Amino acid sequence: MTQTMIDNMPEKTGKSLDQWRKILAKTKLAKHGEMVKHLKFEHDVTHGFANLIAIRSLAGNGVTTSVSDLVDAQYQGAKADLRPIYEALIGMVQKFGKDVEVSPKKAYVSLRRSKQFALIQPSTKDRVDVGINLKRENAGKRLEMSGSFNAMVSHRVRLTRKSDVNTELKGWLRKAYDAA
Repeated sequence: MTQTMIDNMPEKTGKSLDQWRKILAKTKLAKHGEMVKHLKFEHDVTHGFANLIAIRSLAGNGVTTSVSDLVDAQYQGAKADLRPIYEALIGMVQKFGKDVEVSPKKAYVSLRRSKQFALIQPSTKDRVDVGINLKRENAGKRLEMSGSFNAMVSHRVRLTRKSDVNTELKGWLRKAYDAA
């Protein structure tokens, strides 16, 4: 999938990966999020391409920020035991369709289609939070409003064990995916 994006980059963005890397190098930006924001707002690059360009630019500067490195960093140390929850979630949402984009950031993983429909964040040493975009859904006992958790999602579900990744959660994620 990554190679396909790189191959399609000139057609979709107007520039090759090398050209975008040179543009970013001139900005002197050093952080992934800053690079993505710059590409999106200054050059109208879509999020998926901006994320890929930033990752490849940082890797070219000797900074290790591969997709797997970002996820590994989230689930190390005290949060290592939460990795099976993350893996179960990814396995679930990737069955929704080939257009599911798993886009790791420093602190969470964004789940996107044409837009973000959910995110996965190891929030504490014993809890993974799943943020879900369900604008018209009422909150309940398990599906709560996101509140101050994250402004990019409308709801949150707290997970403390792998068995919390169940059909109820799948239903909410599928509904958000379908709407994205």
